Amino acid sequence: MVIPSGVVVLTDRRLAARPLVEVVAAAVRGGAEWVILRDKDLEYGERYALAETLRAVVPVGRLVIAGPDPLGGDAVHLSATDPVPPDVSLVGRSCHGVPRLSSEDYVTLSPVYPTPTKPGYGPALGPDRAAALAGGVPWLALGGVHSAQRAAACAAAGASGIAVLGAVMGSDDPESVTRILTRAFAGASAGVRA
Repeated sequence: MVIPSGVVVLTDRRLAARPLVEVVAAAVRGGAEWVILRDKDLEYGERYALAETLRAVVPVGRLVIAGPDPLGGDAVHLSATDPVPPDVSLVGRSCHGVPRLSSEDYVTLSPVYPTPTKPGYGPALGPDRAAALAGGVPWLALGGVHSAQRAAACAAAGASGIAVLGAVMGSDDPESVTRILTRAFAGASAGVRA
């Protein structure tokens, strides 16, 4: 099973400095191999159309839909209370404590650092505490991972990847931001595996 890893971009068209599809395409050029489509406030038809448009710029099979409806795909990322839908091949879940997986393949743990996207949400776990909470479950560090140093710290703690929203969505140069985070995470991950 291939799970999200490296830099995973979460979408938020309201925070995007440019049109969302342009930001995502730039992030993919910068090294993001996975994208999680959030934007849950859109009407179903608009969200479905956005998913189809994003599939054209995201590597094949690497668009994950937040929520239980995969919008024509086969990968979902669920909240703590969403039911697991039938007939999907990849299931992630948002956790804020010790993950208890049943059919999920990975979790996001948050907030790892204080985050301007969700101020007051926390307390921040830090990479080491997030790793301890995850145990042997594959995990993505989410929240406040906006610098090379923080990306590397998450990799060193054993994260499978970093889930990034604000640093990429709000950037005037999402390609460069993603490239910096990707290199830092990959470099520290290589050191952990060595």
